[in-house]
Amino acid sequence: MGFLRRLLIGGDERIEQRNMSWNMLGSFLYALASMVLTIAVIQIVGEDEGGIFSFAYSTFGQHMFMVAYFGIRPFHITDTRQRYSFGEYLCLRLATCGGALLFGLAYIFLNRDSYSFVKAATIFLMVAYKVIDGFADVYEAEFQRNGRLYLTGKSNTFRTLLSVTIFLGCLWATRNLVFSSAMAVAAQILGVLLFDISVIGALPQTNWKRRRGRCTLLFKENFVLFLSVILDFYVFSAAKYAIEGNMADRYQAVFAAIFMPTSVINLVAGFVIRPYITEMSRRWENGEFGHFAGIIGRLSAIIAALTVLALGGAWLLGIPVLSLLYPKIAYMLEACRLPLLFIILGGAFNAYINLFYYALIIMQEQKRIFIGYAAVTGLALLISSPFVRAAGLLGGAVSYMILMAALTGLFGLMAFWFYRKGKEGAR
Repeated sequence: MGFLRRLLIGGDERIEQRNMSWNMLGSFLYALASMVLTIAVIQIVGEDEGGIFSFAYSTFGQHMFMVAYFGIRPFHITDTRQRYSFGEYLCLRLATCGGALLFGLAYIFLNRDSYSFVKAATIFLMVAYKVIDGFADVYEAEFQRNGRLYLTGKSNTFRTLLSVTIFLGCLWATRNLVFSSAMAVAAQILGVLLFDISVIGALPQTNWKRRRGRCTLLFKENFVLFLSVILDFYVFSAAKYAIEGNMADRYQAVFAAIFMPTSVINLVAGFVIRPYITEMSRRWENGEFGHFAGIIGRLSAIIAALTVLALGGAWLLGIPVLSLLYPKIAYMLEACRLPLLFIILGGAFNAYINLFYYALIIMQEQKRIFIGYAAVTGLALLISSPFVRAAGLLGGAVSYMILMAALTGLFGLMAFWFYRKGKEGAR
């Protein structure tokens, strides 16, 4: 274990380069895993169980990850003055992870009459898998706060490779989705022990103290941000929940397939945005408003360029390429070109949402973020299921695009308003 720790941490040379390269690799593999796993499950055990897995892993399981995550990472990594210790962040994360598991159990219990054993067990195991991800995130946020983003990237890389390899190996050998999911959970636990818990103990700057009342104060300070993250993911996944409630499981698999390209936009946007978060925070705190706005402008231009490329590529090659990746549902993908374009456009809006979200967090405007999410959640409740019932997958894609566009507009206006307000207040 000592050798592994030393190997993972390395020295202090070329920190910035290592931060960038390992963060890109870890983020890429983490996002790729979702695509590869869905494709593999559909091919190995069929489109119905593939649809169950897609909902369990990418929708409800990811929603429970958000509960465990508590929306606190942006706050944690920008807490450069160390108002709260790592021990206090860890205390809160233990509580939120427990809450996420309980909520997952409650959801399955409420749906026990309509869910088969395979569906209920797969959903719970994927909730556990994602909650462990949420627990690992508190360590990875501390790595980043201490200037070692490369350790976050290494954790993402090696944990993903370990759990995905074990899951796919078991699924290929047994064709049993429930058993393979259980093995993936076991691999996740091992990965956190090896690549997070063992490493954090070797970093001397880590503060493990828990001061009386500070965990409760941290909870209160970030509760609105937590609600915002939960509403955010509901808005993001409203179309998937509508398909789950109104269509057969196999259509969830098809929607996951046409949703895949938009993940690439957000993945690449994440490569660009994440390394600049700490710098944006520092520029804002130092009153360097021109530099702060310049970073946002450059990142916005990159997202726009990626969107144009993605739409052009999807129009020409989207469905043929997806049909090669998902041969078992190729016959269902033939009519999905228009839904695919709407989803990609919605994905581009989502990349802008993330950029403006981080800007508002840095400006300490968490409550305004919640207002935006609450407003668009109301819109999601109004349009998602009616759109799906009226037009199937096309309705789901259009509703997703409308919701992302609405949230982008709200957050963009808020960020501009508070930027102007902060700039004028500093004069």
